[in-house]
Amino acid sequence: MSVIVIQFVTLDGIVSDPDGSAGSPNGGWAFRHGPEAVTGDKFQLGGTLDNGVMLLGRRTWDLFSRLWPGRDDPFSARMNAVPKLVVSRTLTDTSAWSNSRLTDGGPAETVKREHRDVIIAGSLSVVRALMAEDLVDEYRLLTFPTVTGTGERLFPASAPPTHLECLSAELVGAAVLTRYAR
Repeated sequence: MSVIVIQFVTLDGIVSDPDGSAGSPNGGWAFRHGPEAVTGDKFQLGGTLDNGVMLLGRRTWDLFSRLWPGRDDPFSARMNAVPKLVVSRTLTDTSAWSNSRLTDGGPAETVKREHRDVIIAGSLSVVRALMAEDLVDEYRLLTFPTVTGTGERLFPASAPPTHLECLSAELVGAAVLTRYAR
């Protein structure tokens, strides 16, 4: 079982509002490079989606539950079929997106009980909770050639040092997909 974090990130490490849905002044930076930069299996998840599970926070789940169910391309079919675990204290109904259910614990407890690969997309609070428990095995980052200067960083300045091994780096449209393992 592996815990894989996937994130869109700017060159200066910002992960907040890549699609502009949060309405931040610098939001939408990932989509400025055209839809092909963000569509399909850019994170090379392949069979991990078929055999794993997604772990999402409420805000990311809310956004995705409005986006993915209406799509019918092959990657969207995988996203809709994968089991989805949602960490939330306020959400009560997950019927808007098939194969979704609420967790009965926090992110770390959920991951520790899981026997499948766990994929975390977005969901910065979930990612940080797992980082704090040293439970992330791999980071797959799609880095866009954009510097926003402000926003939430994946690795905040206050975090302890993290030493990772670069597994691969490749150009994917306007972005670079990097894979890091701990």
